[in-house]
Amino acid sequence: MEHYFTNNESLESKIKEINYNILDKNFTFYTDLGVFSKDKVDYGTDLLLKTYLNNRSESLKVLDVGCGYGVIGLVLESTTNSKVDMIDINKRSVHLTKMNIKRLKSNNNAFYSDAYSEVKDTYDVIITNPPIRVGNDKLLEILIGAKKHLNEKGELWYVIRKDQGGLTIMKKLQDTYNIEIKDKKKGYLIFCAKSK
Repeated sequence: MEHYFTNNESLESKIKEINYNILDKNFTFYTDLGVFSKDKVDYGTDLLLKTYLNNRSESLKVLDVGCGYGVIGLVLESTTNSKVDMIDINKRSVHLTKMNIKRLKSNNNAFYSDAYSEVKDTYDVIITNPPIRVGNDKLLEILIGAKKHLNEKGELWYVIRKDQGGLTIMKKLQDTYNIEIKDKKKGYLIFCAKSK
């Protein structure tokens, strides 16, 4: 089984468009086979975005980790005028994100990175719907590793379902961050973590 966090150069391509509405704004995104939630914006991403936008609406410097085809970064730029860098280990995801950046006339930037391997900057906010199936070590690398790339008062926002270990992972992060659960719906937990 191929996962959306791997690169399969021989995977067939079937680019299509999907629509997404948030805060009465309509977006159309290109998606393709081999990327996360290719048929529609998934519930976890939708809840993460809505919760974040209910709490933070100012223009900030943001990093979207595991950007998929660019939903989070492009919505945040459009709704808050934030400047967003978007990264993914999946090269097809990065390519789709660049297509969506062009389509939406965005000033955002998308590039390949294995967790933070290619990230040189620091940010006010790092936001992610992390790939749970990638395994615990890589998941913690993404979440704990964010601290090195956060500005002094920066925040890490992420979503994990309760039945996928959301509360267990929260406990593992408590030495690194002060964590607050900002919302919970349908088993999904939205976390905001601030460096200690």
